[in-house]
Amino acid sequence: MQLSRLEFTDRIAFFAIGLVFFPVAVAVGGDSTAAQSEQLINVAAPQIILAPQSGDGKVDREIARLQQAVRNASNPNLLIERLGWTFVAKARQSFDPGYYKLAEQCAVYLDSRQPGSREALLLRGHVLHNLHCFKAAEPLARELATKRGLACDFGLLGDVLMEQGRLKEAAKAYQTMLDLKPSLHSYARAAHLRWLKGDLTGAIEAMQLAVAASSPQDAESAAWVNTRLASYQFQAGDNNEARRTADIALTYQHDYAPALLLRGRMKLSEGKSDDATAQIQTATQLNPLPEYRWALADALREAGRESDALNIEQLLRQTGAADDPRTYALYLATRCQLPETAVQLTESELKERADVFTHDAAAWSLARAGRIDDALTHLGQALAEGTKDARLFFHAAVIHSKAGHKESSSNSSLAQSITISQTACAQ
Repeated sequence: MQLSRLEFTDRIAFFAIGLVFFPVAVAVGGDSTAAQSEQLINVAAPQIILAPQSGDGKVDREIARLQQAVRNASNPNLLIERLGWTFVAKARQSFDPGYYKLAEQCAVYLDSRQPGSREALLLRGHVLHNLHCFKAAEPLARELATKRGLACDFGLLGDVLMEQGRLKEAAKAYQTMLDLKPSLHSYARAAHLRWLKGDLTGAIEAMQLAVAASSPQDAESAAWVNTRLASYQFQAGDNNEARRTADIALTYQHDYAPALLLRGRMKLSEGKSDDATAQIQTATQLNPLPEYRWALADALREAGRESDALNIEQLLRQTGAADDPRTYALYLATRCQLPETAVQLTESELKERADVFTHDAAAWSLARAGRIDDALTHLGQALAEGTKDARLFFHAAVIHSKAGHKESSSNSSLAQSITISQTACAQ
């Protein structure tokens, strides 16, 4: 059992941004056009970031306070940076990516006022990371790590390397981050890396350190690390501890969607489909990513609510390719629907990220499309790091079986004692 992988990618870096990057010269029009473009961006950015926002929560009030402070300050650079990260906090809290676009505009404005600002560069790098532009983020992260060398710089570098499947390089960056500043953020990264390498016990130990380093002053991060620890405990079969830890996560943030999703999945594993549906439905209302809708459809179907499940799946089909193409490809392949679409989605994803889960999605989609030899190639890369994950093992068993590898199929499916609810084709 694990959390949404897109959600983990978006959360572990802790920062994100939108689609418009720093001003650059265009190919047509020369320096004059570039200067005009830069001038327009410099004028637009402050208007965008200072536009009034709705909401009356703690983070909303901080946004309003910082906006007013930026208006009043003669040198607002530090305030602009703080406003950018506060927009990020709002995006994490609300699961609304629009706030990342506002954070991006803060980076644009800060760089226009202070060219070459390392603070703007870090913000932009995290933006690119959470846009899943990992290759574009890498040179920024390397520049920061080389020229400044703060713990957060190495954290960003490790993140973008990890998403590209370069775990040895990521481990080196994370170790430097940990050496420079042991913290919740560095411990959480170490835990995830250990989990990816198949060391579940080590992942639990590292995430326990992250939990110990958490604070109510950063409730969202505290909720996150407790939820992640609960997912590891659940995977390890320690269901009582997993429930307790998930409950702790919800004391920090009572409507925390990842924790609600996890609790729902635990209920579903216990055969309590009605309770599971209620939990996952609330989580999905808060964060309607494809993995949430997929889990909700499964829970509804388990509860005998086939019509409601079909309605949720219709919503998933409408937005899945845009919201999270990798998970949507997995869904299509699992349901034996539109296999070529699933293959196309994973091929596109692989151009930007080449981690074990993208290779797994590619293998599963290719297998459903009848391309077993190609599927085996990607499956080998998906299993290469030793990641212990039920979905990976199930896919391996099915693909090896289709390839006629009876021994590999048996080892994958039986020796690993796999149970997973999202793996059978829809009847």
